[in-house]
Amino acid sequence: MKNKEVAVILSGCGHMDGAEIRESVIVLLELDKHGARSHIFAPGTEFVAINHLTGQSSGENRNALIEAARIARGEVRPIEELDEQRYDALILPGGFGVAKNLSNIANEAQEKKATKFVQEKILAFWQSKKPIGAICIAPALVTLALKEQTRVNVTLGDKNNRGMIENLGGSYSECSTDDLIIDKQNKICSCSAYMRGDAGLYEVAEGIRKVVEAVLELE
Repeated sequence: MKNKEVAVILSGCGHMDGAEIRESVIVLLELDKHGARSHIFAPGTEFVAINHLTGQSSGENRNALIEAARIARGEVRPIEELDEQRYDALILPGGFGVAKNLSNIANEAQEKKATKFVQEKILAFWQSKKPIGAICIAPALVTLALKEQTRVNVTLGDKNNRGMIENLGGSYSECSTDDLIIDKQNKICSCSAYMRGDAGLYEVAEGIRKVVEAVLELE
């Protein structure tokens, strides 16, 4: 297996309003352990930040690209610059920013849509038959982005999340936190990570490790 180039899309920094930091770091660590090079992208979406100590709105507007630079140590580019032809795979960590900054899944009053560039990039990787890894809430985003093309099979963990995926046009598989679901036909690997509120860090890391390994092994 050649050293692979993998695009990673972040939605900010912090699990309440951006990318889940632990999930993101574990993805980057596992890619590095397997000799793959990660390339981080994020949208320039403006959002109202959440105080992660209180869980309440801070009233402060922030930018997802600038926030993602905290995790990326500055090495992050606008999502518009992501060209799937240059990469072997795509991975999306979770965090509530996936539902707020990469889509409107968090808004129950609106028809569900992925943002323009996120939709385009996920579709481009799928059309190029390149593997996609989706973690935590990100499987819902991938399901939404591809619903007009295919019915993906993914997990968000427990059976109580089945309705979300089916309502977005996908099929659902239950899965423990430390394991993954592989949709071989669509080359999509998913795990639940922190979708379970009581998930331990080791379990989360194991699920993500398996997703990264599967993404790198799929041809």
